[in-house]
Amino acid sequence: NKVIINTEMIKNFLIISCTGKNDKIGIRFNNNFFTHNLQTKIQNNDILVSTILNLINKHKVNIDKKFSILVNSGPGSYSSTRIALSVAKGIKIAKDIEFYGFKNSDLPQFTVENIEILINKKLLEKNLIKPLYLS
Repeated sequence: NKVIINTEMIKNFLIISCTGKNDKIGIRFNNNFFTHNLQTKIQNNDILVSTILNLINKHKVNIDKKFSILVNSGPGSYSSTRIALSVAKGIKIAKDIEFYGFKNSDLPQFTVENIEILINKKLLEKNLIKPLYLS
């Protein structure tokens, strides 16, 4: 039951990769790519939303219908994965934009080149609700 995704539409995006290890967020906007490493010693739920807002404001990113969110669905820490999915889902609802999930193993390194491979190989799931947790 895979949904066909038009990867041509994914040009500007927010990517959230919070699985409890090497947590990062990135924004691609107007052919620029900005990243931010999250400190793992601080609770992600305390800083994730404010970090995203700061990155958006700093780089004057316009979140509109042409913007997408990509979120790492795991496997990873239960709380980190749930927080990332919840934040992404909240932004999707507030801004009425597309939301996609990907597996941790499909993004070996957090670079714009690898993210483009992830998108072009259609390794995304639309409206992901089934995260994978480490046990």
